[in-house]
Parts: sequence; structure tokens; C-alpha cells
Amino acid sequence: MTITIRASLDADLPAIRDIYAHAVAFGTASFELEPPDLAEMARRRETLLAGGFPYLVAVLSDDLAGPEAGPAAPATRVVGYAYAGPYRPRPAYRNTLEDSIYIAPDMGGQGIGRRLLDALVAEGTRRGFRQMIAVIGDSANHASIRLHAAAGFDMIGTLRAVGFKHGRWLDSVLMQKPLGEAATAAGA
Repeated sequence: MTITIRASLDADLPAIRDIYAHAVAFGTASFELEPPDLAEMARRRETLLAGGFPYLVAVLSDDLAGPEAGPAAPATRVVGYAYAGPYRPRPAYRNTLEDSIYIAPDMGGQGIGRRLLDALVAEGTRRGFRQMIAVIGDSANHASIRLHAAAGFDMIGTLRAVGFKHGRWLDSVLMQKPLGEAATAAGA
């Protein structure tokens, strides 16, 4: 099996919706309480793409079919996705991104999140963005905090008890990574 990171396609949206719906229903990475439907997920993705932001997927390919399988294409499955969008809507933030990464529930711990995050950082840098902010739902989300730290994000702070979900108060952890020339070049 092979994992490939690529730009998302319209055809990926049902899998993206399913991955996110599970995260909303059972996790604390998102502070949404109800999973959005497919049309809303498509609208959100289109808004980001139209704004020049990256939206990536991790695709698992079954490349074990071998020659005996004939000309059939290998089976593929979207097992994660990541995107970067505006950190805040006001114009002075236009060079700063906020990242989001979601992995299929049966695929955690296999390095997919790191590959998606590395690709997202590279793509954000290539597009000229200067900073990437991780707003991590729940200070108990140790996997996401470790992932971002391993990718070079610095801990900026914790907003205590700012969300209420699944019967408990949740923190937001803020982490930051400079991209490209970061704050050293003239403003854009």
C-alpha cells in the first residue's frame, strides 16, 4: 500500500465529509457540534480554493494487485485531508494561514498527518504566505500538539476553557511556524 499526497478533487468530497463528520461527532479537534452536509463541505472547499489556499488529500493505494490482477486500476481511498485558510478575516492577517488536518479514524498513528502537514507547509510557503498558525482543539489532543511540534511549530499559548463539547470545557492550543521569509521581508 502506498500513501500519496495530492491536491483535492471534487470526487474526494464524500470521503472528506465522512472523515470530518467522525471528527465532529466523536472528537474535540473541531468545535463544531453537528457535522456539515456534503453541500456545505463543498462550499467551504470551493471558498478556500477560490481564495488561493491549498486543500490536500492523502490517498491510500492498493498497489499489491500485481500483474495477475490484469489491467484493473489499483483501489484507492482518501484517508486524510488538510487545508490552510485565512487565520483571521481582517486584511492585515492576509499573509497568515491557519491549518486544519483530519485523518480517517482507522488510519491514525501511521505518519499520514505529518506528510499532510509537511506538504501543507511547503505549499503555503510556495504561495508566499509568511506564518502558519495551528489552533488545536483541546489541550488533551497530544497527538496534534506533538505533530505540530515535530514539524517545527512553536507553542504560543493556551486559551483555557473556550469551548464546550461532549459535556466538558475544552481549551484551544495555539502553535505557530514561520514560512519562507516570515517576518524578515517587507510587507505585502
